[in-house]
Amino acid sequence: MEKRTKAFAIAIVQFCIYLRKLNLPEALINQLLKAGTAIGSNYREANRAESKKDFIHKIGIVEKEASETEFWLEVIDESRILDKTASEELTPLLKESKELLALFTSISKNSKRKEEVREFESA
Repeated sequence: MEKRTKAFAIAIVQFCIYLRKLNLPEALINQLLKAGTAIGSNYREANRAESKKDFIHKIGIVEKEASETEFWLEVIDESRILDKTASEELTPLLKESKELLALFTSISKNSKRKEEVREFESA
């Protein structure tokens, strides 16, 4: 997953560079750039968590960043402000953001459940 999220971050960076050439609003590009690259960096940090609770917290952040990335990609898509080439580049990014969000949501929920069970059994 680290390689996958890093590849996604690189694709987001490249897409944002292209969006700048189209003179899209800078605030929109910056929001997408921040959220889209934060998925991989926060996932890497989660994998080096100091405890299970720390992991759960950091995976929650990854999930939020994935959700925000999907949001900004949807805003760009639904605004109909892209040319044909950019629209074609957006489609796989949107698909990947949806898949990443689903994966991290699942990891987050399962990790929380396991932690609750562990806490219950140790009580």
